[in-house]
Amino acid sequence: MRKYIRHPADIPIEYTLAEVVDHKKEYIKNISEGGLSFQTNKPLKEGALIRIGIPVLVPDFEVDATVAWCRKEGESYEVGVIFMSSDSEFKVRMVEQVCHIEHYRKEVLEKEGRVINGEKAALEWIKKYAKDFPS
Repeated sequence: MRKYIRHPADIPIEYTLAEVVDHKKEYIKNISEGGLSFQTNKPLKEGALIRIGIPVLVPDFEVDATVAWCRKEGESYEVGVIFMSSDSEFKVRMVEQVCHIEHYRKEVLEKEGRVINGEKAALEWIKKYAKDFPS
């Protein structure tokens, strides 16, 4: 039984594995208060410590996580991570921002007919609305 509701997203993330100096940029597939999943070209070991960064959020979001699972999907892998931080207020704020950004992206498509990816939507949303987003 899933503990947190997952929200689809394609917001860019960066990750670094703790045991290797290996920095990659990928895109979030799903996100929830408890963790997130993303696609990558290489398998990650279950239990590996990983540092996740989402540079498009305000303030920049960085959190330590643990790889919960890794599944092969075609030529790539979907990786699920669990946040290690107990700072749930910060995690909830981050998930709320991602949800607002996804809503903005859909609204832009509906009202303006523009198709924008998650990264572009995040940059536009932040410029327009981040200053009014509650801290």
